[in-house]
Amino acid sequence: MALAGKTALVTGSTDGVGRYVARKLAESGMWVLIHGRDRARAEQVRAEIVAAGGDATVYLADLASLAEVRDLAAAIARAQPHLDLLINNAGIGAGRVLMPRRQLSADGIELRFAVNYLSGFMLTRLLLPLLKASAPARIVNVASVGQQAIEFDDVMLARHYGAFRAYAQSKLAQIMFTIDLARELEGSGVAVNCLHPASLMNTTMVREACVPPMSKVEDGGAAILNLAIGPALEGKSGLYYDQMNPSRANAQAYDASARRRLRDLSLDLCGLTS
Repeated sequence: MALAGKTALVTGSTDGVGRYVARKLAESGMWVLIHGRDRARAEQVRAEIVAAGGDATVYLADLASLAEVRDLAAAIARAQPHLDLLINNAGIGAGRVLMPRRQLSADGIELRFAVNYLSGFMLTRLLLPLLKASAPARIVNVASVGQQAIEFDDVMLARHYGAFRAYAQSKLAQIMFTIDLARELEGSGVAVNCLHPASLMNTTMVREACVPPMSKVEDGGAAILNLAIGPALEGKSGLYYDQMNPSRANAQAYDASARRRLRDLSLDLCGLTS
């Protein structure tokens, strides 16, 4: 991608790997749409980008609320003439893995499914007209090597909750969405890929889980940027990468009937049509 004059939205770009990626994209000449929940932190990232000679705009939204996701998409669609890159990076980890308490979003949806997967699903679908009009464009879903098959009779984990299970299910859902959307977007000029960026980066999410970091945000950031703007990915879509390498996800990701069930459930939860 020729980056000068292009626009990128990076969700969860006020901390961790999202912040790193946002700054690198701005350094490369892109106008960056910073997303976060806290205005002070978002404005700090914007100030850093501007001080380095880049340009950025701040958008605030809590992705645990589908209403705020819808408002975020509407605000971007109103203000931005084009959108060339969408990176669905925002998310929450498993927390302390032994944490027994099931958490719900503002809409009564299991929290990790809502924030890690459903918010990105809804935001992407609402921004597809803008992305298509900006083609060639790219979508990157930041998933994880931690994946667990979805049990469709207990997607919200009301009967058998586990924090890591919730996290791993949400990350596989992102991958299933990527593969499903790639098929839908064939011929549109919009490519969508996903990845596990790096294991246990030195982020707030990992520190809150009380586990020692194994890698740096720079490692994960490089992997995300490879899918986002790397020339080798031009025209390629529906792929899952483990860091810098093409890989295979959990087998359920390649089950068309499972992907269809997930898509139908997600559209219903978001109040969207296909």
